[in-house]
Amino acid sequence: MCELLGMNCNVPTDICFSFTGFQKRGGETSIHADGWGIAFFEGKGVRLFLDPKPSAQSPIAELVRNYPIHSLNVIAHIRKATQGLVSLENTHPFVRELWGQYWVFAHNGNLPQFQPELYGGFVPVGNTDSERIFCWLLQSLRIRFNDTPPTRDVLFAALHELTDQLAGMGIFNYLLSNGECLFAHCSTELNYLIRHSPFNVAHLKDEDMTVDFSRVTTPNDRVAIIATVPLTDNEPWQAMMPGTLWMFHEGAAVAQLVTTPSPIKSLAEDLRTTN
Repeated sequence: MCELLGMNCNVPTDICFSFTGFQKRGGETSIHADGWGIAFFEGKGVRLFLDPKPSAQSPIAELVRNYPIHSLNVIAHIRKATQGLVSLENTHPFVRELWGQYWVFAHNGNLPQFQPELYGGFVPVGNTDSERIFCWLLQSLRIRFNDTPPTRDVLFAALHELTDQLAGMGIFNYLLSNGECLFAHCSTELNYLIRHSPFNVAHLKDEDMTVDFSRVTTPNDRVAIIATVPLTDNEPWQAMMPGTLWMFHEGAAVAQLVTTPSPIKSLAEDLRTTN
């Protein structure tokens, strides 16, 4: 499976520290060696870096790691392929336009039976289930709301309904952002952390590196970090309950709704209960 990394903030922030640990998992401290990508929202634009090579050995990843791009919303992904070739077109995150906004999506999981009918506006370039899911989500939103973008809460309710239709088909962890909010669905495993004042020293799990955030922040800063597996070993990460959809805005978790749990996760929980 793949791993996800997301960031949502109330002020533009760089993700260099978190990405340093995340990058190591792409072929060095973990097995996710089938490509990586990261997308930064900057104003109305998106800065996108993709590489089908392992992130731990990628010169492009080194550039991202050392270049402090400041953004309110970031989505990153390291891939362990389940569907589709190891190629640039199959590398997450994926980007599309809807309602004059860029949308970014990355997926960790496998929905092999999901073969939706897709129209001209949203069709995959590659051959992954993840890109099919993304196209279907945006197509469904466009059909539902036509040319009028919904409010934040109405959008979250619609995403909940659409996510719930797929959640029972398989593993369906994802991150999605339109540059205003970051949406996170936990099917089997996702964790989050809110950094806020008073800020402390953080230490990475995958590399011996620390940052004293009190030296590089203001008392008003707030940053939400979402990751498949916690990136630091001395901060209060919170595990998301499997079968939940979350909305983050300005560095805070502002809404949460229950979805259908992954059948794979449910089976694993049943086995733990009976053994």
